[in-house]
Amino acid sequence: MEKQAKIYVAGHKGLVGSAIVRRLEQEGYKNFLFRSSKEVDLTNQVETQKLFETEKPDYVFVAAAKVGGILANNSYPAQFIYENLIMESNIIHAAYQNEVKKLLFLGSSCIYPKMALQPLNEEYLLTGPLEPTNEWYAIAKIAGIKLCQAYRRQYGCNFISVMPTNLYGPNDNFDMETSHVLPALIRKFHEAKHKGDTSVSVWGSGTPRREFLFVDDLADACCFVMDQYEGEQIVNIGTGTDITIADLAAIIAEITGFVGKIVYDASKPDGTPVKRLDVTKLSNLGWKATTSLRDGLAETYQWYVSQTK
Repeated sequence: MEKQAKIYVAGHKGLVGSAIVRRLEQEGYKNFLFRSSKEVDLTNQVETQKLFETEKPDYVFVAAAKVGGILANNSYPAQFIYENLIMESNIIHAAYQNEVKKLLFLGSSCIYPKMALQPLNEEYLLTGPLEPTNEWYAIAKIAGIKLCQAYRRQYGCNFISVMPTNLYGPNDNFDMETSHVLPALIRKFHEAKHKGDTSVSVWGSGTPRREFLFVDDLADACCFVMDQYEGEQIVNIGTGTDITIADLAAIIAEITGFVGKIVYDASKPDGTPVKRLDVTKLSNLGWKATTSLRDGLAETYQWYVSQTK
């Protein structure tokens, strides 16, 4: 990307979007297009089209999405599928109509079948049933991938898609009803420590394995891929390593200073048993994550504490 190019980061205030902006600024980019959801409703086709027609961005990062954990996905299935479908459709179509040079669409590792072989290779997409607890979000993200591929095939658009693993970091969502497992655990253990609780309850059995990527590493990977990759096929972004929820909870308890008991509520769903990405394609391109889980968790906790004062 040229340093003077106009770059639109859709969802620039969120976990992913804010990290991409930080990374681009570090690289010397200054010509950004930002619009909050109050300024432009990306679920409104007319508003989205007007934004592109007026501003004519050169490059687009599609980080805008309605996201959440198991509880949120189960509680608001219609919102998760509708809002994500309509946002990505509006942005991708407007990017085509206004001749955007290149677009990067951010998907999610939940696009892969629930019982797919591990680690999850990009070729496993659409080879089996999805995890029921987040299929609404996953279907919307799969549609976004296919939109990028379709516009590339029919119109020659340089639209690419990346699939991040589970993300965490500054600007994450710590709301107990809508957050993902990692920020939810940080908040639980932090509040338990300050209340003097003797135990913390964690959803599920603690045995599922998950891969976690620090969001600033993701942002670095997105900028790398934007410069280095031109293909139609999706690209996984992750660490290539995973950890049990029980081990994750133990590390978070240590970082937050909670010394009580961790209790697992087996009546709550576990979700997919194992979910780890095959990052061979990205490694072969020349990129790998550099932030350790412990370091990333410590930085995320410091940020969370700074926001609660």
